[in-house]
Amino acid sequence: MSERASKFGWLPEHGTVLTTAEYLRTAESLRVQELVYGTLHVADSPSPKHQQLLFDLAVLLKVFVTQHKLGTVWIAPLDVILDPAQALIVQPDLFFISRRRQHIVTDHVWGAPDMVLEVLSPHPRIGELDERIRWFAQYGVRECWLVHQMTEDIEILQLGGGIKRKTFRNLQSLESTVLPDFRLAPAVIAAWR
Repeated sequence: MSERASKFGWLPEHGTVLTTAEYLRTAESLRVQELVYGTLHVADSPSPKHQQLLFDLAVLLKVFVTQHKLGTVWIAPLDVILDPAQALIVQPDLFFISRRRQHIVTDHVWGAPDMVLEVLSPHPRIGELDERIRWFAQYGVRECWLVHQMTEDIEILQLGGGIKRKTFRNLQSLESTVLPDFRLAPAVIAAWR
């Protein structure tokens, strides 16, 4: 097993093969990393634009979810264990877990969030997007928001019973089945103004 020393333990390198148990024993880290069927994938550092979009959306969603007592909003890096037996652990940029499903949050997130949000970079940071969407759908994520940095739009995918896509641009207000009363037009996001 390839290792890198850390003040708090060991950090395996990109490409290291690990079980779920081994992965969960690694040092706590702020780097975005995922375990894809037992192989560790470490992301490059995100761009400032990526982080600004993520922060803007996290604040807006956190305020809405908290005011309406709907659940919790989380941001990466935080492990979401989709399949412990298959060693599939992801770290979506942002995700929402409804109040009734808070039991999946313990020492890690053990199961699929209700909604995930990915800020898409010109150069993908970890894995192929289509593959990630398949995992989200397979393991029970109800909705996936894709934030397109370059085109400044947000695509919402309904994942239950086949994938339905709808793209929202400019002043079009988002339509979410997971957060039906949440209103936001892409044009008002601070990072895009």
